[in-house]
Amino acid sequence: MVGKDASVDGSTMISRNDDTFLPLTPQRFYVQPAYQNEDKVWKSNQNGFTAQMPKSGYRILMTPNADVKKEGVYAESGFNEKNVAMSATESVYGNEHALAHDPLVEHGLAEDSLQSMVLPYINSARDGVKYLGNLIKNYGSPEGNGVLFSDKNEVWYMEIVTGHHWVAQRIPDDSYAVVANEVAIQQVDFDDPENFMYSDGLQEFVEKYHLNPDQAGFNFRHIFGTHNEFDHHYNTPRVWYGQKVLNPEIEQSPTSNDLPFIRKADRKIEVSDVEFILSSHYNETKYDPLAKDPQESNTQFRPISMNRTQNSHVLQIRNDVSEKCSAIMWLNFGVPAFSPYVPFFANVNETDPSYENTPLTMDDKSAYWMYRKLSMIVESHYSNFIQQDRDFKKSANELFLGHLSDTINQASNMSESDASEFLKDQNQRLVKEMRARTYQFMHELMEKGLTLSKLTYNMDKNL
Repeated sequence: MVGKDASVDGSTMISRNDDTFLPLTPQRFYVQPAYQNEDKVWKSNQNGFTAQMPKSGYRILMTPNADVKKEGVYAESGFNEKNVAMSATESVYGNEHALAHDPLVEHGLAEDSLQSMVLPYINSARDGVKYLGNLIKNYGSPEGNGVLFSDKNEVWYMEIVTGHHWVAQRIPDDSYAVVANEVAIQQVDFDDPENFMYSDGLQEFVEKYHLNPDQAGFNFRHIFGTHNEFDHHYNTPRVWYGQKVLNPEIEQSPTSNDLPFIRKADRKIEVSDVEFILSSHYNETKYDPLAKDPQESNTQFRPISMNRTQNSHVLQIRNDVSEKCSAIMWLNFGVPAFSPYVPFFANVNETDPSYENTPLTMDDKSAYWMYRKLSMIVESHYSNFIQQDRDFKKSANELFLGHLSDTINQASNMSESDASEFLKDQNQRLVKEMRARTYQFMHELMEKGLTLSKLTYNMDKNL
């Protein structure tokens, strides 16, 4: 998460890797249209959560599972038509002391329903926290969740840690935050409503059940979080590496329980910095599982980019361009370490068919399966292919930046409806170009791969 004064161009950014339990859980990218004066009831096919929905809702971009019937919706990430961004389904875990007195609610609002129940109905990032907070108050939560919200001015991070209790903190405009499946928020200032929101009765709950282990202050991480061996190998090292990228001058331990939630980078942050962190695997450290020299430390920590990352995204809202084209979703449907983040303007009424339609088994048409193929090919001969892959992604990023600049210049003076149609066409034009480039690149790698077989034996040029 990046505040607007911390970014190089005044953008706010929220981002996340969606990691599932399986290496393959195909996803789609499409537009859910706005609706008015309709009676809608939401029912989860995962935990049975049921709720009456508002009679009207905004258009939203979403990245749900392709197999909704089996896997649930999990709309995951996107923008609504008011240029509000939301990314959900980051699991966090409260400790047993807190959960004993406010247990999780089995049929409450779960992550498969979060995005669909909130994003169509909010007008700002702050509004998103309040809206979701009211839903948790009314329905409860069956799990711990971290939820990200942003608009052009503010970035908020909300942590739901028990059945009904949560805290949200605004990321300062000049700062960034990295989180990884554990309670991250630290000191809460209950006298600062501009920067903190929280569940009703939170302080009284903590006091009543003697949950605060500290002599002074209200450290949400200490009160509600966990600090176990699992965290030290699965969670904290990822925060450590993200902060190492943006603050290389600061020495920290990857297993520390006290890595700060809020940091100020040593430079202005670009989209490419965020993408690098999301696609990283402890690059250039002894913890890199793809390092040339195998050693025990290579697999000591869970990397950020994984084979079961189903989508990785950066939701950018620019403040230096017309609002018609300020919301940009950088979407990666492959393994982030090996695939490009393709930028899509959010102010559209439909996406490209290759993103909208994802079959459950591999095909030659969908974007999801194309980028999964690329990822598998590169990793299969990593040492031989990785530099070519870096060059491919660098060339793609040059294309993307030029494409964005040209499109914004052309769309800025168009009417809202004309701009939306133009942006849709430009999104699809970029998809077509990337499809051609990606398949050409994969064919080049496969040709090279045919020369790398171990079934060879050179003795005589004629044999």
